[in-house]
Amino acid sequence: MADTHQVGVEPERLRALVRSKYRIVATDPGARFHFHTGRALAAKLGYDRTIVDSLPDRAVESFAGVADPLTLRTLAEDERVVDLGSGAGFDCLVAALRVGPGGHVIGIDMTPEMLDKARATARQLDLDHVEFREGIIEAIPVEDGWADVVMSNGALNLVADKRAALAEAYRVLRPGGAIAFADIALGRAVPAECVANAELWTDCIAGGLTVADWHQLLGEVGFVDRQVGPPVDTFGGAPGEANARVFEVVAHPFLAHKPR
Repeated sequence: MADTHQVGVEPERLRALVRSKYRIVATDPGARFHFHTGRALAAKLGYDRTIVDSLPDRAVESFAGVADPLTLRTLAEDERVVDLGSGAGFDCLVAALRVGPGGHVIGIDMTPEMLDKARATARQLDLDHVEFREGIIEAIPVEDGWADVVMSNGALNLVADKRAALAEAYRVLRPGGAIAFADIALGRAVPAECVANAELWTDCIAGGLTVADWHQLLGEVGFVDRQVGPPVDTFGGAPGEANARVFEVVAHPFLAHKPR
């Protein structure tokens, strides 16, 4: 299995490139990207159309996930949720509608333009139980044991130190809480020279892991009852499809629990 802790890319340079690319996704969502975005992507990934159709364009147009992270874990009313790499807030808004006003959703992102857009949309929708905090996934600005569910959609592959990120998710979960995330799974190893190419990371390819390595990493951090959902052809028909096919890239939803 791969070394799931250290990878050949400098973390701060990677963060700068991720901010640069996703700044454009926030401010110019109609631009051409290597991945699908917006309402067409939400439909492709099977999100509840009733919920998606109820949201204004600004809430959906910058969505750039890879699968529905909650496929294996339905949210309940009054639950507390943390979304890692929340972007313009689409998954947070969906979660907020599911947990209701008695619940609470915190989105974490490091791109100011994404945070500005997410906060403005939440205000527009009068969703007072949603908030967005600036931060990185390797140091989540949430107290220990606060969350019932930590979710993420296509963000962990953009993090250099995935073990640190998942350890932070473990920390903020209550005992018995769940991590539900969707992310990139590789069918073929990415050569070292490609792993060192931060541009391939921002295209959501080089930072992926195999399904076996995702499972290994979750177990190393301490998560139990690990599950993986069916593959999603997230790049099919996208401009980046050719690169994705080289490394047999798909996405999967994953679910695991913090022991009680």
